[in-house]
Amino acid sequence: MRHGVIFLLVGWGLAGCASAPQLPRGASAPGNEQDYGFNQNGFVWVRGPWTAIQPSRDMDEVIDQLCPAVMELPLATFGDYGREYCGAIYTLGEGTYYASKPSPLRKKDRKEPASDKTCITPRYVMDQRGHAITQLDYHGHPWRTSRMSDKDREGLRQIWPIRIQFDGRCTIQKFIPNPGSSRPGEVYERRGKTWVLIGLVNPEDKLSGHMTPITGP
Repeated sequence: MRHGVIFLLVGWGLAGCASAPQLPRGASAPGNEQDYGFNQNGFVWVRGPWTAIQPSRDMDEVIDQLCPAVMELPLATFGDYGREYCGAIYTLGEGTYYASKPSPLRKKDRKEPASDKTCITPRYVMDQRGHAITQLDYHGHPWRTSRMSDKDREGLRQIWPIRIQFDGRCTIQKFIPNPGSSRPGEVYERRGKTWVLIGLVNPEDKLSGHMTPITGP
């Protein structure tokens, strides 16, 4: 979703203007049904690992690689004519974090251009090496400046314990929804190699996803 501000389950080119960007090494073009798809229950699955992203025992090292790779995918930076990609970070239970391949699947076709984009959060990661345990989902906004929106933080959209979002300038934000708890949801922004708390989603706002910014030092 675009906006100007910023449970655990075991899951166009601008016509005539420019050609699609080159894919990063190890990526597959959208439309490759071997990398993502819908299962018989209508949930999205994605395949892992994505070889464009180096695995690590430090989750943040994997997160920091996501935006540059995703933004090289077709239409990922084309704004209102662009496309969102959704994926996941997961483990195989051995302490190493992997990124899944990204999926552009969405619920229905929409007319372009459009100032509101979406992709479906994957419920499952398929890795032939073993059982994938999803830790978080990620997605990229195709605008140069586009922080996490209220819709991104809506309670019913939270499938995994952490949500990562980034824009065309690779401003990365993290949302920890803390569902089913009196503890507010927490919104962080990546600044250098640290996470800075920038806002809270109070318990009464968890359904809507409205964030109360944190001001002051």
